[in-house]
Order: sequence, then structure tokens, then C-alpha cells
Amino acid sequence: MSVIEKTRVEFEPVKPEVGSIVRAERAALFDPEVVRQCREMLNDRVVLVFPKVNFTDAEQLAFTDLLGGRLNLTSDATTDKQEDVYQVTLDKKINRAPEYVLGTFFWHMDGLPVETAPPAATLLSARKLAPKGGQTEFSNTLAAYEHLPEAEKAALDDLRVVHTVAASLRPIADLIPEADKGKLQIGVPKEHPLVRTRKDGRKSLVIGSTADTVVGMEVAHGRALLARLVEWAGQPAFTYRHEWQDGDFVIWDNRTAMHRVIPYDSDCGRMMHRTSIAAED
Repeated sequence: MSVIEKTRVEFEPVKPEVGSIVRAERAALFDPEVVRQCREMLNDRVVLVFPKVNFTDAEQLAFTDLLGGRLNLTSDATTDKQEDVYQVTLDKKINRAPEYVLGTFFWHMDGLPVETAPPAATLLSARKLAPKGGQTEFSNTLAAYEHLPEAEKAALDDLRVVHTVAASLRPIADLIPEADKGKLQIGVPKEHPLVRTRKDGRKSLVIGSTADTVVGMEVAHGRALLARLVEWAGQPAFTYRHEWQDGDFVIWDNRTAMHRVIPYDSDCGRMMHRTSIAAED
């Protein structure tokens, strides 16, 4: 795997199927031409890692706006009212609904139970690391789809899936106090195609923990299918585990990548700041 050099920026692949490290001077990251190249490379590599850039919230929002149309996926569950920046933490002094963060321990795509189309991208800055655990894993669902047998692709192409918040919290539902069970019912179920076709014709799987049922299929059969696809997409050939360093900034194409965090101590104060980009189609 060779380093790709472009104007004021270099992209170094980290694995054959997924991920590139972005190397550029910090100031160059706000050059529209460099951002354009990052957008182009994100389309191909799915995950981009910017080591130790130490963005402030204002800088992260500025980069987000250059990359695409900003989407507010923040939550009133956190005490921070910074517009369009969501604090990803299990610290109960900051996050009044840590259940949603616990749900990120499982493979998922952001926004599927609440948006009519998958948000285009997620951008995450490391503000405080966990002493143990806390790595983020990414799965390239473009590559996962493309390596399926042709007969299986044909069987999947026209299926649609209902995504719910309840499905994403099902693995931890028994941890939610009775008084807070209403959190399982927030939002309106959203239906998405199981296979998304990009403008360039490439196809990807739209799967993860929010995927609840397959339209027109018996519940057990549909959930078994979805579980098999997640297992398939999670194999090492299609995945990359990021070992966070202070100040790292990572972007991924939320339409073609599942992600999950390796569990960490709830009291360690781990903190990530997330921004999001709206769907483009």
C-alpha cells in the first residue's frame, strides 16, 4: 500500500479494504481544496484518521461545514448546550441518558432510527481517553457487500429494514430502570433499504444494532439474516480498529461504515465530541 500524495495533503492506507491516515499541516486542513480531496478519499476509503490535530469545537464545526451540510444530531440528554456538538460520554454529571452511549458498544450506523436517510458522515474528536478500552472499530459495508456471493446479493438487493431505537437498546434493556423504560420507545421507526446504491453504482449494506425487522419477512428469520450480515461485515478483512491518541480526529462515511466502541469503565471520564453531516441524497 503506497502513500497517495495530493495538493498539501497525503493519504496513507492503513488496511487494504478500509481506512487512511491523513497527513497535512494543521492550517491546510481548512483549505477548500484539501477538504475536497478528503471528501474524495472518504468516498473511497470510508474512514479517515487525522492524528493529534487537537481541534477545538469551533474548528471541528468549521471543518464539518467545509466538508458538507451540518446536521444536528445532538441530544438534550447532555448538559452541554453547544449547538451541533454532541458529547459522547458515560459521565452521569454530563450525560443524563448514558444508555444511548452504552448502545454504541454494538455495531451500528448513526441516525438510522431518526433520519429519513442515513446521515452522510460522522466526525469525532478525542478529548479524554479511557485508560483501558475505548478503541473504536469500523466496518466497511461497501467491501462487505461486494464480497458476498452473487446469489446472495441478488436476494438482498430489494429488501427493506425497519430501524428502531428499541432495537439498538435491546442488548441493555434490562439495565434501564423501570421509570426510564420510555427511552426504548422514543422516535418513530424508520424504514431503509438493506442495500444502498451510491451514485457511482457501488452498493453497501445498511445494517447494525438499530436494524429491527425485515419488511415482509417473519421476525425471527429477518433478525437472523441481519445478525449474519453484521457478523459477515465485522470480519477482520473489512474492519479497522482505531487506537485513539489525545487530539485525534476521525471521520467516517456513515452510509458505508458501521462502528462500535470497545467497552470502557463508565467512571473513567472518556469524552469524545461528535459532529455530523446531513444526507446528500
